[in-house]
Amino acid sequence: MRGLHALGHALAISGSMTWEILWALILGFALSAVVQALVRRSTIIALLGDDRPRTLALAAGFGAASSSCSYAAVALARSLLRKGASFTAAMVFEIASTNLVVELGIILALLIGWQFTLAEFVGGPIMIVLVAVLFRLLLRQRLVDAASAQAARGQPGSMEGHAAMDMSIAAQGNLWQRLRSRQAFTSVAHIFVMEWAAVIRDIAAGLLIAGAVAAWVPNSFWGRLFFSGHPLASKLWGPLIGPVVSLLSFVCSVGNVPLAGVLWNGGISFGGVVAFIFADLIIVPILVIYRKYYGIKMTLFILATFYATMAAAGYLVELIFGGLGLIPAARHAKVLQAPVQWDYTTVLNIIFLLVAAALCCRFVRSGGMPMLRMMGGSPPPADRVELHGHQAGTGHPPGAGQRH
Repeated sequence: MRGLHALGHALAISGSMTWEILWALILGFALSAVVQALVRRSTIIALLGDDRPRTLALAAGFGAASSSCSYAAVALARSLLRKGASFTAAMVFEIASTNLVVELGIILALLIGWQFTLAEFVGGPIMIVLVAVLFRLLLRQRLVDAASAQAARGQPGSMEGHAAMDMSIAAQGNLWQRLRSRQAFTSVAHIFVMEWAAVIRDIAAGLLIAGAVAAWVPNSFWGRLFFSGHPLASKLWGPLIGPVVSLLSFVCSVGNVPLAGVLWNGGISFGGVVAFIFADLIIVPILVIYRKYYGIKMTLFILATFYATMAAAGYLVELIFGGLGLIPAARHAKVLQAPVQWDYTTVLNIIFLLVAAALCCRFVRSGGMPMLRMMGGSPPPADRVELHGHQAGTGHPPGAGQRH
């Protein structure tokens, strides 16, 4: 009975966190779907052929407007490399697509605090700049050539079909005209559902792990691990240990935010939380994919440089926010069990569940179901442009349209 009680306690905490962030998740993915519907994949590829500062800034911007699923981001970065993007630009795109997206910021603000949202959008560009500098200083052309040759082999990873789909609005005109077109609702619905399908596993795993950790692991353990009784040691240790905890948690995308809340309540430093969230790109399953995509040497280079820049970004964010007095004094991330009440959260959940239902209905009625079965498909040949989710004015899924 004690075991069942412990399990029930963990599930109750997970359920409480799910209810707290549900409307924000739907809103975040809906906004992301609108942005992605407006940005054509062919435009991205054409502008990322080198590693000049302007190109990397564009890569970061396009990444922020792309999928927040870490697996899809990694697959798409490989696809960009195979189609002519520079390796550095592809990696910058990948970093931005998982750390500078709107849904991540909303969930951080709701579960932990607005300061963490601001820290992500300050620390993300810092990490990108540091990655660009390290790549310029340390990355040799022969290693890039070897990685590009490995990428050209098209070894399957994860979410390849999702990464190959360009579901943007095909209608012509300016952004407002395209958004008002008949195809816009279909594009947004298809992207919304496909994004949810891509990350639902990680979100569910993150919530379950966070619930279990909050219920079963005492704060005293985290206090000892993070040196919470020693302020200086905690600030020095947090950005180093945060990525390690993330690497071992196997949770990525938006799914690691609930666990970040548990770690914050447990005593990890502010910079440690930031480094932890950044580290979803070096979890073990993604390292395995890097090895398939780019070979073992480039995988080790990515691991070393990403880890170093994640930790450095954590330190710099700690210094900047500490100097400005923006680090929260209290540790009250919303990870505790709370009953469902008739309040603004419930009202917003009902409203946005109706929005999600409308988008899902449009997805099904416009022939989107075959797209779900193609999400994990093999990567397309390097000389093929992305598989388009729609033809102009239609809602045809991949397979019903044409390859260009």
